[in-house]
Order: sequence, then structure tokens, then C-alpha cells
Amino acid sequence: MAGLAESGSNPDVDLLYDINGLAKDAPHWFDTVMEYVGEYGLLLAMVLLVLWCWRTVRRRGAEDAASSVAGLVWAPLAAAIAVLVNVPIRGFVERPRPFLDHQGLDVLVSGKTDYSFVSDHATLTMAMGVALFVAHRRFGLVGIGIALLEGFCRVYMGVHYPTDVVGGFALGTAVALLLSPLAMALLTPVLKAVERSPRAGWMVRSRSVAGTRRGVVPGAHSEHTVETEERDLAA
Repeated sequence: MAGLAESGSNPDVDLLYDINGLAKDAPHWFDTVMEYVGEYGLLLAMVLLVLWCWRTVRRRGAEDAASSVAGLVWAPLAAAIAVLVNVPIRGFVERPRPFLDHQGLDVLVSGKTDYSFVSDHATLTMAMGVALFVAHRRFGLVGIGIALLEGFCRVYMGVHYPTDVVGGFALGTAVALLLSPLAMALLTPVLKAVERSPRAGWMVRSRSVAGTRRGVVPGAHSEHTVETEERDLAA
């Protein structure tokens, strides 16, 4: 399996040199930005996107808020499961990092000693992006876009082959989609129970939306209480 990386004439290696070659022509400050964006920034952006979507779903107060939030909970779980699935895959393929087999690459991140196939970063971001798409189409499209950018960054940084990234995309997508029905069947009842909880219900639906859905106008109860107290004092 390690022989996948040995031929310098295959399209995978050619595309690696083409994309990583952009780093050689770019200014140093841009490579530094790409290093942090590709290693940490896009993962953080994906987490913030999920949190933003959660806030939007809570405030929207739709009938299926519990199932939508369940889909958002599934996003990080899908990413974690996909990375765990990748552990035996990496051990089976045993593909070295591209800079170990090919000279002349501009490697932006040092210290990468594990195997190359499949890319953990590509797997994580695509699993979260696809799971997010199942829960909310608009946010999911943005998430998939972040995953695609992450994959490009990993090749640009010289730490992965293009096929490592494609394999990560495939693994993340497969886990997010194939296990989604089971995950939703397990998570949705839990989130519905949380929604009914007086203390934890805010995690699924904002308190103002929940009060409006029950037919209570925010502030109306307090005004009625004040008027009652005033009448009692006057008496």
C-alpha cells in the first residue's frame, strides 16, 4: 500500500506538486496564514458555524426544533466517529507523508510523523459539514465549503496527497450519512425530553419563543402581577 506514493509520474503526485508549488511562489506571510488556517482556523470556523446554526434554530422556534438540534449534536459526534474509523484505515494502508517520499516540497507544518492516508482534518470537517447539511441546508452548504477549503489547505501545506483528502471527504460523508438515521432515532427523543425540561429547555428552544408558543406574551404576567398587587394595596 505504501507504493501508492512512490511514483512521481502519477496524477496524485503531479497535483500535489502543482498545489504545493503555490506555496513556494506565495509571500512568507501568506504561507504563515495558510499554516494556521489549515491546521486550526478552519476547524474552529466549523465549530463556530455549528454553534451559530444552533442559535438560529433555537430562536426560530420551529415545530421540529428538537430534531434540528439533534442533527446539530450529531455533527461533532459524526466527526469523532469518523476519526476513530480512520485509525485502523491508517494502520492498514501505512502511507507515508508525501514529504518523506518526494523531494522539493514546501512543508509548512513540521512534526508530522503519523501516516498520511486518510487526512484527519478532511475527515473531521467533511463529516461535520455533511451532518450540518442534513440538519440545515444553508448552514450545511457553508460547512461543506469550509471542508473543501480545508482539503485544499492540507495539500497546499505539503502534508497530504490529494487522494488523502478525497479519502477523508469520502469517509466523513459516509459516516455522517450512513449513521445519521440511527443517530437521529436515538438523539431526537433525548432532545425532545430536554425541550420539555423547565431548566434545560433553553438548549433546544429559547425561552421567549417557548413562552410565545404557549400563548404567553413576554412581560404580560409580570404586568398583571403588578396590577393585582396595586389593587391589594389600595384595598
